[in-house]
Order: sequence, then structure tokens, then C-alpha cells
Amino acid sequence: MKITNIYYPKNFQEQFKKLAEELKLLTVKKIEIFKENPLHPSLRLHMLKGKLINLWSVSITNKHRLIFKRQKNGDIILISVGKHDIYKYL
Repeated sequence: MKITNIYYPKNFQEQFKKLAEELKLLTVKKIEIFKENPLHPSLRLHMLKGKLINLWSVSITNKHRLIFKRQKNGDIILISVGKHDIYKYL
């Protein structure tokens, strides 16, 4: 998986601001790991299924996920960040 750019839409930024400071730091760290090595085992990267079939997920913690959409040109659009139940709201 090649990453060219990562985009942080307003909706994602609003969700990020609501996270606890420790979780914000961990999310930033995971995004940096993702930029350098999207297949790093700690990310537990996987494609979602069902109605979310065009989205991907990265684990921030056991309970928190980062959801994104991958474009054909390698751009990444961050969609959502939060507890595992964020899947329900997509």
C-alpha cells in the first residue's frame, strides 16, 4: 500500500479534538507509523466489510479505531476516530 498524501477533513478534526490528550498523542503516533509502514503489525490494518466495504481500519488501542478511505492514487482520507463503536455511525 503506497501513501501519497493524508487528508484530515473537518469532521475528522472535530472528532480528534474530543479525544483525551493521551489518546490524541497515541493517534498521532499511529498515523506516523502508518505513513512510514502501512503494514506495520501494531496497526492491525484491515478492510471493512458490508456497508463499509470501501473503508479501512487501523487500531489505535484495543478499544479505539481510525477509519479511512484509500484513493486509487494513494491518497488517504481520514474519516473517523474514536471507540470501536464508531462503525455504527458511518
